[in-house]
Amino acid sequence: MHKISNFTGSARHGWEKMTPSMGFGISRSHSELSMQQQQQQQQQQQQQAAGGPMKRTPMGHPTAAATAGMAAASSSPTTPSSPSSIINLSFNVPFSSNIAGPEPDEVIYASPGALGRWTHPEGAAAASSSSPEDADDQPLQTYKLPVHVQNDQNLKALCRRLAEESGGRLNAHVASGEPNPIPGLQRGPLKALVTNVCLSGESDLVQKSRMDIFRQTPISLRQLSVDIDRSLIYDSEKEEVRAHVLTLLDEIAQVTKADIFLLQPKPVDADTASFNGPLDTSLEPRFRCWIYGDMESAEYAKTRVLILIDQILERVVDYVRIELPLHTLISGRNRKNIKPIEAETNTAIYFPPPFPRVFQYIPPGAQRRNEDEIYITGATHAAIMKAKAKLRELVASVMTYHKDTVVTVSKLDNIILERLDKVRKIMEANGTYVLLPPLGFQRGYVRVQGTDYLHNERTIKEIMSLAGQFYSASWWITAPDVTQRMPSSGEIRIMLSDICINSGAETSFENLSFHMYGSDDSVKAAMWVINNIPFVNKSGYQMRVKIELANEHKEFVSGKKNGKINKIMSQSNVQIVFDGFNEYNFYIDVRGNDYNATKSGLELVEQEMPASIAFHVPDQYHKRIIGIGGQHIQRIMKKYSVFVKFSNAMDRGTMGKEEDDTKVDNVICRTPSRNAINLDLVKMEIMDMVEKADAEFVPEHVPVNRLYHRELISRMKEIEELEKKWNCKITFPSTEEASDIVTISGPEYMVPQAVDAFLALVPERHEISFPAPEELKDYIRSQEFQQEILEKMRSQYEVNIRVKDKASKLPERSSVLRQTLVLEYTRNNEGSVKDAVDNLISKLVAHGLDTTTIKGAIPRPKSDSFEDTLPFFDSKLLQRAEPPLDTSATDSPTRQHFASAENVNERSGFLDKLRKPGSMTSFSSILRSSRNNGGGTASPGGGSLFKHASSNASKASLASLESTSSYRNPWNDSGINLPAGDGADGDFPRPPRSVLGNGFAPGPGLGLGLGAPGDATPRYDARASVDSGRPSTSHSTASGYPGPIGPIGPPGRQG
Repeated sequence: MHKISNFTGSARHGWEKMTPSMGFGISRSHSELSMQQQQQQQQQQQQQAAGGPMKRTPMGHPTAAATAGMAAASSSPTTPSSPSSIINLSFNVPFSSNIAGPEPDEVIYASPGALGRWTHPEGAAAASSSSPEDADDQPLQTYKLPVHVQNDQNLKALCRRLAEESGGRLNAHVASGEPNPIPGLQRGPLKALVTNVCLSGESDLVQKSRMDIFRQTPISLRQLSVDIDRSLIYDSEKEEVRAHVLTLLDEIAQVTKADIFLLQPKPVDADTASFNGPLDTSLEPRFRCWIYGDMESAEYAKTRVLILIDQILERVVDYVRIELPLHTLISGRNRKNIKPIEAETNTAIYFPPPFPRVFQYIPPGAQRRNEDEIYITGATHAAIMKAKAKLRELVASVMTYHKDTVVTVSKLDNIILERLDKVRKIMEANGTYVLLPPLGFQRGYVRVQGTDYLHNERTIKEIMSLAGQFYSASWWITAPDVTQRMPSSGEIRIMLSDICINSGAETSFENLSFHMYGSDDSVKAAMWVINNIPFVNKSGYQMRVKIELANEHKEFVSGKKNGKINKIMSQSNVQIVFDGFNEYNFYIDVRGNDYNATKSGLELVEQEMPASIAFHVPDQYHKRIIGIGGQHIQRIMKKYSVFVKFSNAMDRGTMGKEEDDTKVDNVICRTPSRNAINLDLVKMEIMDMVEKADAEFVPEHVPVNRLYHRELISRMKEIEELEKKWNCKITFPSTEEASDIVTISGPEYMVPQAVDAFLALVPERHEISFPAPEELKDYIRSQEFQQEILEKMRSQYEVNIRVKDKASKLPERSSVLRQTLVLEYTRNNEGSVKDAVDNLISKLVAHGLDTTTIKGAIPRPKSDSFEDTLPFFDSKLLQRAEPPLDTSATDSPTRQHFASAENVNERSGFLDKLRKPGSMTSFSSILRSSRNNGGGTASPGGGSLFKHASSNASKASLASLESTSSYRNPWNDSGINLPAGDGADGDFPRPPRSVLGNGFAPGPGLGLGLGAPGDATPRYDARASVDSGRPSTSHSTASGYPGPIGPIGPPGRQG
């Protein structure tokens, strides 16, 4: 069925022969294909016996004797080329030249030679600009860093060497440039430098040279980061990094050949903290360790740095060898088997990267990590031995299944270059292993290995969905214009490089035919560029675009009795053919004789492709949503023209099996892409029938120092009780990831309470010190201080104050001692630390404290620029006032967003919505909510400022969600004089029904006893869309499969 086309010497699966006279059919039978192939083979044998293969010059021009044969070949678009035919192949080398180096002023340490490679030399700006003024105004481009320039030079030297070794049979040229914008298409940053290689020669030699270039070039450079606590590596007495730490970093750089930098802690501007992020008042600033290198070198160096930190913490290091394909299998789905082992044994387990042989590049002198070695660090040897034993038990209990599937070679290379991280997430989500061939290996097979047939099928479907995000196209010049001169070899090289640089698609030219491979936008851009070439658009031509789609969607796209396809063909004058590919996907061929007609037909086909969104609804609600005889769901589907399908555990094949404690997507909504805007509306209407406790599952990301994760994991029983109480799931990052982010996912109305309860397990501390005269020192140690200050801090602010016994003397005043107070609290009460410190200082000032000598006082962030520029205007908005005493009337997280019907026009100012006395809403939270809602479909009501229902939380939980690390409201100490009716009393106006959006009446809040009449929020809010409306393309994260096998990955909420 699948014919092997060797126009580039590679197996291109699924490319069948097409002739111009072929009818407008929808599909062809297997017997017809086999007969056609037999006829083709007989014709080829007769032609070869009569005239032999075509002869060509080394530069690719046909000889005079072969001109007639060339014309005959051009008449048939897919006449197979002989093994000795000359092709021109152009492809981009992904150097990642947009990766910038560190700022030189922030560098504390750099591995040997790293600073010179990743920073611009002095005077480089002046040398590259025409005038000194331009050098100051225009910074140097990132791709002009020495490391990127050296990579480009090494590539040119490699191409020269390959051409010389071929003995004149191969020509290799390197070109670099910035892509130009193409109308209607946007393909990433246009300022990034693109490096292109164009090879000319025999097809087998060209493909082999392409593989050698990828093997010997450091493609896909990356920058990884590790935060290191200051106290671990910094000597406070000498005020420098400890020497043995720098020596070990040098050793890591020498072994891995990665470039390592140690940078200063990231500075925090107190004046702009409320706008740009939280004001960190408790966590000690941490050094940043940046690692540059190719994928394997950077990952290995990062793991070595993490182990170095464990060694500084006096932990024992060991390793265990387990075959690489078994690593994800024994880890389980979402690594559910590893964290319990780490919790029970108090160890850290570092797995190697899952794709060690994909790129095959090894820096000169570098040592690669053994792909089977799993590093383990623990407090004792006994703990490590226990962890090893548990890992071996998992290996012994694993029963593996594997399945091979066919993927187009060009799409496999694109997946490796552009979607490798997504493949890794698919493996972790399903607990399977995907064996990929090396880049450029010309083998279109993928093997999936797992512990369950269902998991293997899910993995293969998602891999095939990734393959559907890439297109392939061909452009045959069937009748060259006699008035146009045929391009020379040099012009062909320039033409292909221009196409490839500006589009990003891999392009080849052979026998007056163009062939393009890449993402959907890349292929479209390449066709646009080709259409503007004079010798192409003035000649007769045929073109074809191939789209890959899941077999389940064939009837969806074609329509009843092929009505949709027939309509498109009649409207656009194109030919559309459905060709089978494998058991999972099929091809949609869009063919035409005119560029504009083919482009129009392709757009219409894409509009008919399914756009889908999947989410979770508990099985007990399915009958209620479907209704008697399906009347409810039929009304919704008819209203929005969206198909909705429900699946339970039996349909998913998980009846009696463990669901891995994850909420799988059991509802899928599908509609043509032209109607994708209605997907969110259908989802909202379905979720409105679900109770709050089982509402849509949303993730919340909470930062906690990664070294404290081990302490939290050891308290796994408390965390499990917390998960059960709030119906949430707490997920810790993998150890080798070295991330501080803990993900708490659950119903959107339960997540704030779960976050508050989780942060209650995280202790924090803050120190303030000051010169203490005798009077102040006596007061601190008096019983009055214990009763009036400490007890009040404990009861009112949930902050414990401890007095350090040892006081240090001041160098300038030997008789005065510096006293230190330690404030201890949990992270969920961090919002009250600023008020507690201010209250404490105000009490101590009366006993001789000088406020100008305090170290550790928390500065008040600058609220806005108006306070400094307009202090004397008679404005109630800008004047300061004391916070109101009735906090129950103003601490509602929702009331400040609403206004009564009669006051809607009066209080419509932007700042009026943001700053109210004692309110808990900050400008930063409004901006963050706006950013989160920016990517989705707007709420029909238009009056909601809620995200994840965090405003329906108690005061403590809302404060814990106010920022990422410092949970303090930056506005609660800057009151404003407003009329008494504007919220200072408890009579806050209730909004009309139309203001809330969606027609929902406000329900009671979930506050902790804050029974304010205005503490109400809409029961549901608009849920942001994560679907682009075009599945299985480079702009969509939905897999596009209906899910009879199992769940599609959760709708992509990009964190």
